[in-house]
Amino acid sequence: MLEGIIRESIGKSNAKQLRRDGYLIANIYANGVENISAAFKRGDFIKAVRAKEGFALPIKVGDKELNVAIQEYQLHPITGDIVHVDLRVGVPGQVTDYLVPVVTHGTPKGLKNKGVFIMSKRRIRVRGTFEDMPKNFDFDISDLDRDDSILIRDVEAPANCRIMERADVAICGVIKAK
Repeated sequence: MLEGIIRESIGKSNAKQLRRDGYLIANIYANGVENISAAFKRGDFIKAVRAKEGFALPIKVGDKELNVAIQEYQLHPITGDIVHVDLRVGVPGQVTDYLVPVVTHGTPKGLKNKGVFIMSKRRIRVRGTFEDMPKNFDFDISDLDRDDSILIRDVEAPANCRIMERADVAICGVIKAK
């Protein structure tokens, strides 16, 4: 379980000091839940995200234990480090929108035909309850030839969930190299 601290002051100078000390600033929220401003050790947060089993990330802030999902994150423009993250609390039975990560594996055969692999969507918006969310969408891209792509309409929605993207949006594909 990832442990964090509650931020007493939410000012700019306090955030800069926490970042210098190796912390990651986080907002934790959901409908019907009081917003929490928190901070986590950056290294511990990254380890916890990589080691999580399902869609939920269990955290402990102060005396509260919560299951959350990563809703949004901001990267430093130069170093690429995570500087801020928004976490949505998974309220049991409440239907809401979540961003589910996309994972690809394999090497497209279109790369041998002078193609370039493009990843258009890294996360797909899905509406449903927290319990019904998949850990991620996993795609085998080894059959993609040049000018082929995987569209939202090719994805099967998980049980009791609905994909909230347009059907003609490409998730990934192989395009002709110039």
